[in-house]
Amino acid sequence: MQLYSTNNPSLKVELKEAVMQSLAKDKGLYMPEVIPVLDKEFIDHIENYSFQEIAFVVSKNLIGNYIPDADLKEIVYGAINFPAPVVMLDEKIGTLELWHGPSLAFKDFGARFMAALMSYFIKNENQHTTILVATSGDTGGAVAAGFYKTPGIEVIILYPSGKVSDLQEKQLTTLGENISAVEINGTFDDCQALVKEAFLDDELNKKYHLSSANSINIARLIPQSFYYFEAYKQVKKYGKEVVFSVPSGNFGNITAGLLTKKMGLPIKRFIAATNVNKIVPDYLATGNYTPKPSVATISNAMDVGSPSNFTRILALYDQDYEAIKKDIEGFWLDDDHTRTAMQEAYKKYQYVCDPHGAIGYQSLTNLGEHELGIFLETAHPAKFLDTVEETLGQKVDIPEALSSLGEKEKQSTMMDTSFESFKAFLLGRK
Repeated sequence: MQLYSTNNPSLKVELKEAVMQSLAKDKGLYMPEVIPVLDKEFIDHIENYSFQEIAFVVSKNLIGNYIPDADLKEIVYGAINFPAPVVMLDEKIGTLELWHGPSLAFKDFGARFMAALMSYFIKNENQHTTILVATSGDTGGAVAAGFYKTPGIEVIILYPSGKVSDLQEKQLTTLGENISAVEINGTFDDCQALVKEAFLDDELNKKYHLSSANSINIARLIPQSFYYFEAYKQVKKYGKEVVFSVPSGNFGNITAGLLTKKMGLPIKRFIAATNVNKIVPDYLATGNYTPKPSVATISNAMDVGSPSNFTRILALYDQDYEAIKKDIEGFWLDDDHTRTAMQEAYKKYQYVCDPHGAIGYQSLTNLGEHELGIFLETAHPAKFLDTVEETLGQKVDIPEALSSLGEKEKQSTMMDTSFESFKAFLLGRK
């Protein structure tokens, strides 16, 4: 499997280098040189495959013979060992629940697969890898759970102070062992900028073997493609054109979906559902891409003003704006309308949406006659407990995986947004 940099298609590496380096030396993101089209026979009979079997077929087609089948199957089956059910609200709208993994967020798929893949790559090497990851909410918890106690790998998670929910913060600051948390007095974009700058710093790279678990890492995108196939399998029997609405922050999740469409999955179109940080919806409406400082909202995982994976979308479509517009529609809501959408879904279907999923739900209320819409529920609503309970006037059941966090003590290092401070912190560690 050869991958190229989005900044320079002639800069190519093998899968191991792309995964372990995460970011290309020219600051580009890695993309597969060849996107395989899956056998039509597989798509036509996808209902006969289990989720794990689907995940293996998709990953095998992307990775090829780079990893032996037995090893790849062990990686896939070990990482993807929880379901991704589609819950139909009525005959037109369903939700793909992606919060049935250990951290109760969709990022469990990517984090667990990446942890297994990295472990495979370094198992016979005397090498210690340090993963730097920025989070606007759920990435931190998923990565912390996925890499917890993984031999040869330590994880440093940067998150914006006061801009993640209490339970999200507990998930990434209470594990200890090989997981450390850095609380940045700024935004997610500040955290992301620090991570990117660290990768390009010669002094840090001499001390550390750095990698990332953010969606800039191709190992996150590969497993995120699995559940689009799994969702299609579950709704294929309805015989309608499938539309996916994807709550979007850094745009890795929707990029994975677009990849599946290129691989032959018959998806009619995607909706990029965002909050007021509507950089990509504005681009789709005007053709102008203008990153801005992010604004804090109740759907905090989408508080991103400069989505990293937008460059991958451009690469997938050869910079063709009209082709992108054909496959992606933009949609956004402010906080007030997000709350209204949460209330409507509960009143009409007795379904509790988290703030991100609610925006996806609202985007599907005007589907065409022959369309079936699926919005992604990317995190358990209990992870946004105060917002959900206040909005719905209802108590939300808290899963044991979250309720047990209340007694644990937060451990984090507070820091400003300057790279000098972060670099000094890293160089000062043993």
